[in-house]
Amino acid sequence: MSSTELSVAILGAGIWAKEGLDELLARSDIQAVIVVLPLGQQPEIVIKAWKAGKHVLSEKPVAKDVKAALELIKTYETEYKPKGLIWRVAENFECEPGIRAAAEAIHSGKIGKVAFFRLSVVNHIDQESKWYQTSWRTVPDYQGGFLLDGGVHSMAVLRTILPSPVASVSGHASLTKPYLLPHDSIQSVVALDSGAHGLVELSFAAPSSARGESFTVVTGTEGFLELTSGKNEAGVHGWTVKTVVGAKDPKEEQQFYKTQGMENEIEWFVQAVLKGEQNAVSTGEPRGALRDVALIQAALTSGGAPVDIKKLVEEA
Repeated sequence: MSSTELSVAILGAGIWAKEGLDELLARSDIQAVIVVLPLGQQPEIVIKAWKAGKHVLSEKPVAKDVKAALELIKTYETEYKPKGLIWRVAENFECEPGIRAAAEAIHSGKIGKVAFFRLSVVNHIDQESKWYQTSWRTVPDYQGGFLLDGGVHSMAVLRTILPSPVASVSGHASLTKPYLLPHDSIQSVVALDSGAHGLVELSFAAPSSARGESFTVVTGTEGFLELTSGKNEAGVHGWTVKTVVGAKDPKEEQQFYKTQGMENEIEWFVQAVLKGEQNAVSTGEPRGALRDVALIQAALTSGGAPVDIKKLVEEA
């Protein structure tokens, strides 16, 4: 394989209509695959790709639940990672320049020690939506429906920007719109290992797009940071990072970052394959994606009782 070129096949619905999957994976001129399939189908195809000796970038979520994710991860770590195969989970939010800039600011101590935070992502999904019209989303065969498929993005935001992992989740799940089975909204209290805590609200049941919002506020001992998603004055979609630091004379800074997560996740995966994980930007770690699924699963099953995330993962 050339140190500057990589042949990648995209495995998605209908992609191998003219060429069988086994024949495609047997091709020696293809070194890596990007798996973009409905959640229930992905693990089987990912394993087939590993067996064929291919590096894999697979779409998020890593799996339908914690148990399935752990089984897939353990298979990779015991059988295929030792062979030098690279596997990353395509979570584009952790590759977004704006989100990574927010993480750098928080981790460097710009707002002081993190004390508390709030994340709120509210979306309007109607039955005409292109997302709802996707058949495997219309009748999901996995927990949470849109809350898992779309909610892991928000969990990846928290995983990326917060300096301490989530220790426990206490939440409630509900269904407002019957066509968004099995749940469309969750509200949770989240505690970190550091002792900081926050509120997480995820919903796809807004009555209209006018109720939509996507923001995260992290408050520290010296200031706070706001991370919002949307379009700038020029109509370009991206992320705005605002920090306000100081008590008597607060200093405000604001920067807009154009959306580029999908491009980055693919480029950084290719670089990891060509140059080695140690020489590439570190993203898409499967166990990180596992924690994203664990947080959603905890919120869906909590019923108001605290769910220990470490215990949830260990006992799966």
